[in-house]
Amino acid sequence: MKKISIGLLASALMLTNISAIPQQGIKVWNNKQCAVVLTYDDAVDIDLDNVIPALDSVKLKGTFYIIGSSPTVNNRLDQWRAAAKNGHELGNHALFHPCDGSQPGRSWVSPDHDLSKYTIGRAVDEIRANNILLKAIDGKTDRTFAYPCGDLKIGGVDFYTALRKDFAGARGVTGGLQTAAQVDLDNIDSYMIQNQPADYMINLVKKAQETHTLLVFLFHGIGGGHSINEDRSEHTKLLRYLKAHESDIWVAPMIDVAKDINAEQGK
Repeated sequence: MKKISIGLLASALMLTNISAIPQQGIKVWNNKQCAVVLTYDDAVDIDLDNVIPALDSVKLKGTFYIIGSSPTVNNRLDQWRAAAKNGHELGNHALFHPCDGSQPGRSWVSPDHDLSKYTIGRAVDEIRANNILLKAIDGKTDRTFAYPCGDLKIGGVDFYTALRKDFAGARGVTGGLQTAAQVDLDNIDSYMIQNQPADYMINLVKKAQETHTLLVFLFHGIGGGHSINEDRSEHTKLLRYLKAHESDIWVAPMIDVAKDINAEQGK
């Protein structure tokens, strides 16, 4: 038997490792290595002032989770309508953003919108009312939901169960990278970003590329406008990386990705 050089052996092992990467997860991501969803919560002015212009400048689409009662919705309705017409998703973040005030550190929760005091019927009614509002803005019936504060339950019961038929999926707040088969469409993982360097976010994208998984970013303020903030320049660096690698990364609104996951899981 001929001796194999160390270099050839290393090359052979490298090829073996590449071929061992699960390939079944690629097709569902629009035939790319992974999917990245950029989500922005709470319908704040900064979405229209900073975020949408930044996305449009590199022709990427995002998902904006809208609180129907936000003054920004009422005051800038035409701009939200234009954003939706341009391909951005207006997702549902509930009519009044109710959070569970019984949780630690939630003294700021308004008594009127304390999820722990809600009935499931009230929560469902308000979320459906927000869907009607959003349809009046964008004319669409298909969209996704995001849990305010990541709260899933009322009285120990998952309130989203009653809403499954209303949405293609619901975004949660637990960080994680998952294949299409692993994604729970009732509670889609996401990474909440606050004052993170671009390298941190880009490394998450690279990991998603390597593992052929879904990566969801959860932003609030970009360059101000919210108590949970990300630096505008760091956000721009992330967008530039995504744009530079768009042949390998599917960047799409949550509604498109959730629909593809649902189709893949239903096979």
